[in-house]
Amino acid sequence: MKRLGRIRKATALFVDKSASMQNAIEIGKRVAALVSGIMDADLFVYAFDNIAYRIETKDTSLGGWTKAFSHIRACGMTSVGAAMELLRRNAKIVEQIVIVTDEGENTAPYFVEVYRRYAREFDMSPTVVFLKVRRALNYLERMCRKHAIPFETFTFEGDYYALPNLVPLLTRPSRLDLLLEILETPLPKRRTAKSA
Repeated sequence: MKRLGRIRKATALFVDKSASMQNAIEIGKRVAALVSGIMDADLFVYAFDNIAYRIETKDTSLGGWTKAFSHIRACGMTSVGAAMELLRRNAKIVEQIVIVTDEGENTAPYFVEVYRRYAREFDMSPTVVFLKVRRALNYLERMCRKHAIPFETFTFEGDYYALPNLVPLLTRPSRLDLLLEILETPLPKRRTAKSA
C-alpha cells in the first residue's frame, strides 16, 4: 500500500450501517484498514444509520478494524447527515470525506444541509468521495451537484482486490495545493533579439 502514496489530508470515513447495508459495513472496515495504514494526517471513522457512532482502534490492521466494528449491525434508517453532524459538533476539521453508502438517505439530518453548515462554520469545503455499493442510487450525487459540493465517485463492484484503486483519489493534492504549485512555477521567458 505504501507504494501507492501517503494520505496527507485529514480524512473522515462514514460507513452506512442502515438496514440492508451489511456489505457496506464489511467494505467500510476494509477501507478503514487500507487508509489508516497510509495516513499522515487525522482519520475519523463513523458508522451511521439515523445516528452516528465513532469507531476507533489503535490496531490499524484489518483484524483491528474488524474488532472495532464488531458491535456494528445493519439496522435503522439512513442519515448521512448524522455522521456529518457529529463531525461538526466535535469540531473535527477534514479536507476529504469518504462515504460508503448506497446513497439512499431517507431521514434528517440531511447530508447536504449539515455539510453546508460545516463549510460555513469552519470555512472548509471538504471533497466528498462516494464509495458506492451495489444497487446504489445517485441521490446524494445529484444533491451535491445542485449545491456545488465537490465530489468524486468510486463504484465498488464486489472485488475487494480493487479497493486499493481508491487510494489515488485520496492521495492526490488538493485543489489549493495544485493552485499553489501552478503559481510557484516560473513562467518561460521570451528570448529577445539581443539575446539571440
